[in-house]
Amino acid sequence: MINLDHYQTIIFDCDGVVLNSNFQKIEAYRNAALEFGASKEQADTLVDYHVKLTGISRNIKFKYFLKEILHQTPSNQSMKTLIQNLNNNVINLLKACDVAEGLDRLKAQTPNKKWMVASGGDQEELRYLFSDKKINHFFPEGIFGSPRSKHEIIEQELKDDSWRPALFLGDSLYDIQTAKKYNIDFIFVSGWTDLKNWQSVCEEYKVQSITALKELIK
Repeated sequence: MINLDHYQTIIFDCDGVVLNSNFQKIEAYRNAALEFGASKEQADTLVDYHVKLTGISRNIKFKYFLKEILHQTPSNQSMKTLIQNLNNNVINLLKACDVAEGLDRLKAQTPNKKWMVASGGDQEELRYLFSDKKINHFFPEGIFGSPRSKHEIIEQELKDDSWRPALFLGDSLYDIQTAKKYNIDFIFVSGWTDLKNWQSVCEEYKVQSITALKELIK
């Protein structure tokens, strides 16, 4: 069992960790592409790219979609339209998604620890959803997302060593790589992940895994 008393800061990914939202996000990307005028095959290709790069900013994914799948030059207007399509779909699909069980008990267990969210999702969208689900108060250190990357969030929001040691709770390869880059301990949360080969990835990177956050409760 991980000893949470060891850490000053706990960093949470959102999709697949705090919210059961990975598969709703997949449909949101598919719908956003179709609403933009893409064919089913083009939308499916975007979805495959999204899953491959879970945790990466939607800006990167949509630039790839426009340039490599639709063979268009990305413009401010096309990016704005795609992101708005996605935002609308995400809000509609995620309002009913499950929240990780035991957040309140885990918070009570770590009253003096800094809790924050570092996500690839849109920051304003995240803050709206967390407020709507009445879980925003669990994360007083901040709820952060795109357009900044997780690397930028950590570099800009955690500027001195007072936040160390830290624990990152995530469910993607990018989360693992981010934790390794900044020398942050990591636990993979597998129950809601969309990473198909997560067991072999955890073995390769030598990280522990749990099924759900409630397993951290004493």
